[in-house]
Amino acid sequence: MAKEDRGFASMDRAKQREIASKGGKAAHQKGTAHEWTSEEAREAGRKGGMASHRRKQQQTGDVQSEPAADQNVGGDMMGDVRNENLT
Repeated sequence: MAKEDRGFASMDRAKQREIASKGGKAAHQKGTAHEWTSEEAREAGRKGGMASHRRKQQQTGDVQSEPAADQNVGGDMMGDVRNENLT
């Protein structure tokens, strides 16, 4: 058996999805699944949007300086909360 023919990544997408679904259901049933809070989801979405935007800029060659990831961007309150906890 070739190395490329082994493992989860080499499986059909439908089969991968089925296996992953079973794992997620089992984790929820067991009580160990991660439940996203609205703050966590907002932060993850913001980071994903920034990464996507950065990739698009790099592809078009329109790279400008962007704010650091830990700065308060787009009205997100998470940066303020983190800074308050440091004092």
